[in-house]
Amino acid sequence: MKKILLIEDDPALNNNIKEAISSEGMEVDTVFDGTLAERILRKKQFDCVVLDINLPGQNGYEVCKNFREYNTVTPVLMLTAFGELEDKVKGFDRGADDYLTKPFYMRELLLRINALIKRGENDKKARGRKEVVSAGDITIHPGRKRVTRQGREISLTPREYQVLAKLVGSGGEVVSKKELVKEIWGNSFDGNTNTIEVYINFLRNKVDKPFGKDSIKTKVGYGYYFED
Repeated sequence: MKKILLIEDDPALNNNIKEAISSEGMEVDTVFDGTLAERILRKKQFDCVVLDINLPGQNGYEVCKNFREYNTVTPVLMLTAFGELEDKVKGFDRGADDYLTKPFYMRELLLRINALIKRGENDKKARGRKEVVSAGDITIHPGRKRVTRQGREISLTPREYQVLAKLVGSGGEVVSKKELVKEIWGNSFDGNTNTIEVYINFLRNKVDKPFGKDSIKTKVGYGYYFED
């Protein structure tokens, strides 16, 4: 049985989400406070975390950032009443995998949770692989989800890693935004392609700029490619 941690301080919404997730045959632990949520995350393992941003104690951004310091695999779905791009960028920058703006349909929430869990399972399976993918001076170790460039390790969130691995593994061919969305969320629903632009920007700041490179290219109207 899949285990979900729901961190939401609104009692009514917390209960509604718990009932919806439980109806899918998943076990749900609920918590209403960010500080308490961080303690629980350090003690127990979950298949997915549903995390509200506006919380007493630590807010969702702080909880997610601290969680990613010791767990980069378990997917995190953020919930917020805000829909501004800056808020989404802030959430992704702290390690969130997906973002859902209130109000939302429970069916969409369930689709996203299931897609993230499936993606997380695929990530775990890939840990045991020993293949190494290289392009120019960048090397990707799929088994360990490790990326190095010029001998220096680059710290990436799980979704940043997936986007980069897809681009590098495409051998210089253009990858469309829709393909990258599929790589992140699967076929369960249509993700927002604008989100990909956010990830590309993060990757350029981590993978290219510190090394004086311009490897992640944009093919206007088509998508992105990695030039080694």
